[in-house]
Amino acid sequence: MPKKASAPKQAQGTNKNVLTAIKNSAEEIRGKIMARKKPTMKFPVRSLSNVRYQPQRGFFEMAGQKKERTLTVNTVKTFAQTLRMVALSKELVENDDIATKREAYYVSKNWEDARFSEQPESDTVMDDVEAFFGVNREQLGFVPEEKGGDIAGRLVVIDHDRDTGKTLRIDCTKFGSGAYSIPISVEQLQFETKASFILVIETAGMFQRLVKHNYWKKANCILVSMGGVPTRACRRFIRRLADFQKVPVYVFVDGDPYGITNIYRTLKVGSGNAAHLNEFFCVPQARFLGITPQDIIDYKLPTHPLKDVDEKRARDAIKNDPFIRHHKEWIKAIEQLVKMGVRAEQQALAKHGLNYVIDTYLPEKLAHPEHFLP
Repeated sequence: MPKKASAPKQAQGTNKNVLTAIKNSAEEIRGKIMARKKPTMKFPVRSLSNVRYQPQRGFFEMAGQKKERTLTVNTVKTFAQTLRMVALSKELVENDDIATKREAYYVSKNWEDARFSEQPESDTVMDDVEAFFGVNREQLGFVPEEKGGDIAGRLVVIDHDRDTGKTLRIDCTKFGSGAYSIPISVEQLQFETKASFILVIETAGMFQRLVKHNYWKKANCILVSMGGVPTRACRRFIRRLADFQKVPVYVFVDGDPYGITNIYRTLKVGSGNAAHLNEFFCVPQARFLGITPQDIIDYKLPTHPLKDVDEKRARDAIKNDPFIRHHKEWIKAIEQLVKMGVRAEQQALAKHGLNYVIDTYLPEKLAHPEHFLP
């Protein structure tokens, strides 16, 4: 019988809990104003410098630094914007509605002097509000513009019809030349699978090649397309599936500093910007299949020179990234890449034939998962 997921540990609070938190914070601020005191809001500092990495925990955690936003003459606009964003969240949660980041920015155009000039400003305040309440922003009613990723292979996703509540069984082997798209919220999903592993892929092009040739059938696996840096929904989907099905997770990205230190590291241990939620939005059991610096040599792959930004990203990771610094294997690999002065894309394997990745590269790599980078 296929294995079926049990109830997940929630990454988000209930709507009732979120509303209670919003109302309590509003009452506290109102109370200080009525008492003629300066209201304040404290937010975690969201940066790589304020995280710690403990291998036994498996993800980046906040180190404790906080910033305080106090209502003063100089901060009145930002403070007002923060409160208006909280009020918008309250409205969304109460009405069981959603707003994309872009929509929230345009809603602010009705806020007179508190309106945002550019979307990055509203995005930053939205992230602050999320960190302030310590819940996933989707639970606050705010959703990303981008989709969560695509799935193909040995997996049945169990969902429910929003109108009738009827159970829906979505077979990811039945999408023909297409794939199942991960929704923005995955907490309600359950799974059934007989897959041997999950193969997480950086590029949509490589994903499409593996789907086109039914690689999932040959390898008895689940294919996941990240399409670059994985969205939260994509990371949460993989994490839930890996946790409750006990399926190994192997990650296949480009052999460059960005693929390693941004895409892979974000999937495995999370980010500094979202350290308050990394526990739920990372996949600690993930292992790095490739492309490794040694793969570039062993498979004689065509390369491109490292750009200045690549070298800077690599050296910054060795110096400042707690995850990279903890693993000597990663320091050695990144130093090797910098010394070689090159980067290689997944598609470079096509030098040996369009389906070399299916016929040779993946089988050879998967035969020795014990050699994968951590």
